[in-house]
Amino acid sequence: MDLVIRAAVAFLFVYFLTRVIGRRELSSMQPFDLIMLVMIGDLVQQGVTQNDFSVTGALLVGGTITLLTVGVSYLSFRFPRLRPALDGEPVIILEDGKPIDRNLRRNRITLEELAAAARQEQLASLEDVRWAVLETNGRISFIPKA
Repeated sequence: MDLVIRAAVAFLFVYFLTRVIGRRELSSMQPFDLIMLVMIGDLVQQGVTQNDFSVTGALLVGGTITLLTVGVSYLSFRFPRLRPALDGEPVIILEDGKPIDRNLRRNRITLEELAAAARQEQLASLEDVRWAVLETNGRISFIPKA
């Protein structure tokens, strides 16, 4: 039972970290970010299993993490009011070609990053964009002016 409680606490901690880190950073991971995530995974694993290297322990921990992942997904699906807390909400970062500075700052996106994302979508200028939305998966959607 100790392993199940440790796995649940570790799951909640890592889930909290991913929400704090922010969706934009997770969608554009740099090599250092990947190394950091691998190290966090290893450190969490050590804290969860301690010196238990048994197959039973591995199955308990893996099963607990899997059930919690499915549980969070189900809660997000079943209870729409929980969805913003669990998954986040899309954020409008540009309207009628004008950046919304407060939303850009809150999500740590520079104008240069926004312009680069627009160019990748074949938009020559931010002036050509009616809306730019930071989606919950970290990608930016652009809706061009008609």
